[in-house]
Amino acid sequence: MRIGVISDTHGLLRPQAVDALQGVDLIIHAGDVGSQEILDNLGEIAPVWAVRGNTDRGEWARRLPLSEMVAAGEVQLYLLHDLHTLDLEPQAAGFAAVIFGHSHRPHLEKKNGVLYLNPGSAGPRRFTLPVTLALLQVQGQTLQTEFVTLTV
Repeated sequence: MRIGVISDTHGLLRPQAVDALQGVDLIIHAGDVGSQEILDNLGEIAPVWAVRGNTDRGEWARRLPLSEMVAAGEVQLYLLHDLHTLDLEPQAAGFAAVIFGHSHRPHLEKKNGVLYLNPGSAGPRRFTLPVTLALLQVQGQTLQTEFVTLTV
C-alpha cells in the first residue's frame, strides 16, 4: 500500500503536489488544510483521511476530527495535527506510526518502535523551510518513507 502524506496546505494545493500523489492508494492530510476544496481535489486522486489543524475554521473544518486512527494494510496509524497534543502512548496503543504536521518541518524518527512522521508543509513556503510531502510505503508491518521536495 502506498500512502501520500501531506500537511499544512493552508488552502494551496500545488500542481507539483498533485503530480507527486498520483498513484497512491490513500492520502493522509495532517491538518491546516485551508478549505474543503483541498480535500475534494485530493479525493479525486485517492480516498482521504484528514484531521483539523489549528487554523482550520468554519463548518467544513468542524466536521474534521482532531485525531484519527487509520488502518493501512496490517498496521494502524495515528493522525493528529500538533504532536504536542498527543495524549496517548502510541506503542502501548499498538500504532506503527504517528503522523503529524503543524511545524512545517519534515521530520522522521523512530522511537520505541513507533515511526514519527511529519511530511512538512506542501502549502505556502514558510521562512526558508522546504516545501515537501511524504510517501509512505506499507508492506506487511514494514513502513518505508520517502520525502518529496516540491520544486516551486
